[in-house]
Amino acid sequence: MKNLSRRTLLKGAGAFPALHAWPARASQHSLKTIGVQLYSVRDLIANSDPAEVLKMLDQVGFREAEVIWASLDKVWPGLKRTKMHPVSIHMDSELFKSENRTKLIAAIDTVKQHGFEYMVYPAVPRPERTAGMDRFKALADTLNEVGALCQKAGLRFCYHNHAFEFRPIGSSTPWELITAQTDKRLVGFELDIFWASVAGHDPIEVLKRNSGRFQLLHVKNKPDGMPVQYNENVPPTAFREVGNGVLNIAAILRTASDTGVKHFIVEQDQTSGNPVDSLRQSYDYLSKLEF
Repeated sequence: MKNLSRRTLLKGAGAFPALHAWPARASQHSLKTIGVQLYSVRDLIANSDPAEVLKMLDQVGFREAEVIWASLDKVWPGLKRTKMHPVSIHMDSELFKSENRTKLIAAIDTVKQHGFEYMVYPAVPRPERTAGMDRFKALADTLNEVGALCQKAGLRFCYHNHAFEFRPIGSSTPWELITAQTDKRLVGFELDIFWASVAGHDPIEVLKRNSGRFQLLHVKNKPDGMPVQYNENVPPTAFREVGNGVLNIAAILRTASDTGVKHFIVEQDQTSGNPVDSLRQSYDYLSKLEF
């Protein structure tokens, strides 16, 4: 073959993009482990054999469980017979009242002994959700105190949101106060993407504004056309399986992963049929999703 001059090579190279000019393909991620909030199957647990319910969830493929404090003793024997790891537990809000501090300390010890990693404040009691900012300032102080107790016990402590925290009060919101006045070393968050969206907020922006503070994510979806509201009075049909709704789940999971979320937990507050079938739909969607 005839030797090519350097000039010829350079001229020919101009017909093709330089190798470094090709855009790099974004790396794809997937969920290696998917959790389930047992609140989703609360009625089945109450009215049938809890061990059989947990066995069904195990067979679906869930490998992490978020438990409800009130039913811990009822589900624990069956949970131990599954492959699901007890990651987090939603406590009873009454335990956080100052007069119940001794009970709370005992509960923290129980949570630790059961091998949970996270203890979660689930919700402000409904009668207190329309209170003024002083109530939420007091709540932030309580969260810091409990966070310190959990840290001492080797647990992480998180606050779980609904929609009411995003209600404007004056120039701020309870959510802004809680995130600003809790110690990030003591208090983390579990973002419920459904309720944040119902309150008119993009879960992606919520994650970005508080990057590093969310360890847990409640994954669910909602239909198109839902009005913005700051309460939880939504129809049962508003709760959709993860792959069946308007929220951009792939984008949310990508941002959640990038901002420090460690555990992704499927929850469906209400279902029209068997909740296990609904949870299976969400699991099947998430287990195949790349983001």
